[in-house]
Amino acid sequence: MSDTIEGRNPVIEAIKAGRNIDKIYVKKGDATLCRIVAMAKDKKIPISVVLPDKLNELSEGGNHQGIIARAAAKEYSTVEDILEFAKSKGEEPFIIICDRITDPHNLGAIIRSANVSGAHGVIISKHESCGLSSVVEKASAGALEHTKVAKVTNITKTIELLKNSGVWVAGAAGAGENMYKCNLSGAIALVIGNEGEGIARLILDSCDMIVSIPMFGQIESLNASCAASVLMYEIIRQRGAGKN
Repeated sequence: MSDTIEGRNPVIEAIKAGRNIDKIYVKKGDATLCRIVAMAKDKKIPISVVLPDKLNELSEGGNHQGIIARAAAKEYSTVEDILEFAKSKGEEPFIIICDRITDPHNLGAIIRSANVSGAHGVIISKHESCGLSSVVEKASAGALEHTKVAKVTNITKTIELLKNSGVWVAGAAGAGENMYKCNLSGAIALVIGNEGEGIARLILDSCDMIVSIPMFGQIESLNASCAASVLMYEIIRQRGAGKN
């Protein structure tokens, strides 16, 4: 199987990450793609200059920005890989768990925020969730190439595994305690629920704490990826990042 990587930043990050790319298709006559073409040539990646119709035909997300790469399918990590990655950095685990996130744009944005906030990995559910598609890759702005993503069959059992590894688990829900009053420092996993239904009851009951974001306007909620970003940065604030 192969993946389609669409858009300038995702292709650049795939090249930088050393992804096994079979071929890159670039729009004929687009001088703004010269930098990426040079990077590809430096890595000896085959390049095919094509007309826009060919790119439109290859595109899965419909927003290729004049460039598409065909690469070997991205391999999922395991939960153990994520924990080991944190250990190798001498840091307490910081993990994002996505419960039934179905919108690939939301998942891509969550992966992007996870990467820039220093999370060690993202866990997604195997059922009732979107997988790692070209749309997710594009929405992550290339962060998917640098972020460990594990796909699990049972999130409740995964939470138990994390707890046994010394990780506290916080679920995001409107009825939770104000995030500023919660202790989110140390080893922690943050659970983000489905865009419409939130976190499933069984998973919510497995969390050590339920946290909420205070709202001050007329709208009473944020979408999943925005809420995830806000909570991630409260976690890194409490973990002491950026104080030096």
